[in-house]
Amino acid sequence: MGYRFKPRLWSIVLTILFVIIFVALGRWQLSRADERNTQHEQLEKYSKQPAVTLPGTLVKLVDYQYRDVEIRGEYLIDHTIFLDNKTYQGRAGYHVISPLKIANSPLHVVINRGWVATGNDRSVLPPITTDSGEVIITGTVISPEIRTFEISNTIVQGPVWNTFSLDKYQEITGLKMQPIMVLQKDLIEDGLVRAWEKPESGASKNIGYAIQWFSLAVTTFVIFIVLNVKRTNSEIK
Repeated sequence: MGYRFKPRLWSIVLTILFVIIFVALGRWQLSRADERNTQHEQLEKYSKQPAVTLPGTLVKLVDYQYRDVEIRGEYLIDHTIFLDNKTYQGRAGYHVISPLKIANSPLHVVINRGWVATGNDRSVLPPITTDSGEVIITGTVISPEIRTFEISNTIVQGPVWNTFSLDKYQEITGLKMQPIMVLQKDLIEDGLVRAWEKPESGASKNIGYAIQWFSLAVTTFVIFIVLNVKRTNSEIK
């Protein structure tokens, strides 16, 4: 038909190699999407279950993540910090984080109590109302490591932090902490906003990446065919 297909060995090897790599990366992204969907389904299941009591002994994050817990204890107000660069409805503010000493236990747990606006003068921290004595807190367990948009390399500036690190917090306060953070859900009038966003599964992003990798595999194969199909009469002198 006037065409011949005679690729060189090195082009065959490279094409097979790249196609295998791209397909493997696509399959890996699909597996990540499945994992994210499974985690999200677990989160949905936990959200419908009643709160469990957080024990006074050391727990593992993986055993409690996304679960609602109830904790009895007392706030240590002197160790309250303000996590900077948090917004709510377009307004700048802080997340207020305080440690709660668990009743009848040497352990503490960090409570993200909610959002508060910065005010006009950032050199003056907003006043926070805190109940004294023993309280009962309910909330959702998340990872205690929180990274935010950093406008400087300084993590800690007095009570204002750009990024929350549990290890750093334990080092500065000298408190022994549970390896979790609790997003408080109690409906109390303390001036803090607790409109926590429900996390999405994020699986759609992985599926999008998988489609890109599979497309690259197909594109690589098509380019290989196009470059190695030649007219036979073009070589006749």
